[in-house]
Amino acid sequence: MLETSARLLKLLSLLQAHREWSGPALSAKLGVSTRTIRNDIERLRSLGYPVHATPGVAGGYRLGAGAALPPLLLDDEEAVAVAVGLGRAAGGGVEGIEETSLRALAKLEQVLPNRLRRRVNALNTYTVQIARSGPSVNPEVLTTIANAARDHERLRFDYTGHDGETAMRNVDPYRLVHRRGRWYLVGYDVERRDWRTFRVDRVFLRTPGGPRFIPRELPENGDVAAYVEKGVNTAMWRYRGTVLVHAPADQLTALPLGLEVEPVDDSSCLLKLGGDDLNGMAVWIGFIGVDFEVLDPPELAEHVLRLSERYRRAVSGR
Repeated sequence: MLETSARLLKLLSLLQAHREWSGPALSAKLGVSTRTIRNDIERLRSLGYPVHATPGVAGGYRLGAGAALPPLLLDDEEAVAVAVGLGRAAGGGVEGIEETSLRALAKLEQVLPNRLRRRVNALNTYTVQIARSGPSVNPEVLTTIANAARDHERLRFDYTGHDGETAMRNVDPYRLVHRRGRWYLVGYDVERRDWRTFRVDRVFLRTPGGPRFIPRELPENGDVAAYVEKGVNTAMWRYRGTVLVHAPADQLTALPLGLEVEPVDDSSCLLKLGGDDLNGMAVWIGFIGVDFEVLDPPELAEHVLRLSERYRRAVSGR
């Protein structure tokens, strides 16, 4: 039988790891009576842990949220994950969180066992984090958006587009996505009746927000990362082109995320791509390794023709 202090720590660990425990289940886990479990629950409450109890046959004990933050128990893997995550967060991306992350990391490392401290130090020492290039975002904006998405509450905000124009939007938030130093909001634009991707650093929230909404199904089979990647890439392109590829769509599986492939028949498909340089696009198309026809724009076809003539001259003496 565990001593009282050790048993309390074990009980707290069980409550943190599971949504709800019945009294008999905790009694069996700890090898004590249900009366002892009730007494231990009261001891945890006196220490500031908000343990809720539901009476009845289907009832049990559940660890809830309180007014103050009580200590948490972490296993080895969780402690390493939190420490590494705090180290990455200290690199930026969220406005004002760098110093806070460093303070939290210092507190955590102070109590880590030597075996875990060595693992964390090795990961931080031999892992290179590229400095962020994107703008920082206020953490209150992120939490407001995340809470609205969780509670299915519509957002009202002013949004500054790529052209510098600002317009008010009513959006049903779906997910927040962090991509290459920038935060994006994926949501359903009510006025435009379509899904949109918004850069969070260009979002200026209005209060109060809108009414509650019924969640919709996201396109791209629910793959929010693929949806953001495609939307961001499309918005960044200066030129867009369409190419008829003489190969089945499933043969183009190694293409970068963000390019669109539409099957035409069993032996051909449409490839929609973009870029800031037409000559670079012409060169890239040649990398797919199969025959193709440029459908649009005409300027892309001209670059492909010039490139083919240059290649022909390069081998004309052989």
